[in-house]
Formats: sequence, C-alpha cells, structure tokens
Amino acid sequence: MTLAPVVTLPLLGMVSPLPGFPDFRDYVLVTADGDGLLFWLQSLDADGPRFLAIPSARYFPDYAPVLPAQVLADLDLADPADASLFCLVTVPAEGPAAATANLRAPVVLNPATWRATQVVLPDGRHPIRRPLRR
Repeated sequence: MTLAPVVTLPLLGMVSPLPGFPDFRDYVLVTADGDGLLFWLQSLDADGPRFLAIPSARYFPDYAPVLPAQVLADLDLADPADASLFCLVTVPAEGPAAATANLRAPVVLNPATWRATQVVLPDGRHPIRRPLRR
C-alpha cells in the first residue's frame, strides 16, 4: 500500500482577528484548485469560519493598494512589494459566474513570517464587490 505524502501547511497567524470573527486567529491557506487560483482561508478551530480567497495579483494585476504604515509594521514588512494580497470572494445565489472579490479589504500576508491581517482600506477607490468575470 502506498501512503499519500504528508502535507504540512504553514500556520497563518492573524495579528488581529478578521472583522466579525474575534475568537479566531489561527488559519491555514489551502489550495482549492491545485493551480493557485483559488484558496480556502480555513480557521484551525473546528467551529471556525472558512473563506474563499484569491491571490489578487492573479486576477487583478493592476491592483496595488497603498497599505497603511501600521499594517506594514504589524507584519514586519519593510517593503510593501513583499506582501502577498488575497481578496475574499463572495459567491451569490446566482452562482459562480456572479462571484465578486472584495478589493476594499484585502488580507495582507507576509510570506516570510506567515503573519497576516485583513485591512480595510481608508479610501473608496477599490470596490467591495468587484466581479471576477468581465
């Protein structure tokens, strides 16, 4: 019998809880498609939340929000270009063709430390519901 390889997922430690989920700080980022286009941001708590997330650079190459200095400091990021940004996705009742990404509140990740936070951007330039399909 051949055993499947053991996959170790890095613990994604939220420096502050996701808005609306104050009891959950430890997550893993699990690929949902094997191609790096879709991920689950999954709480380690059995009763915790799970969010569909996308790497913003793969869907929106021109998306480059200005990250607040405090976010960079909290994540130990000297250069904002070193951050990985993920957008949470909403799939409405109409189905996946109507899915939208929240560009106003990206999850910002320092890939060197696996520390992350969700930041609500102070300006209104980025929509809360950007269609994934155009």
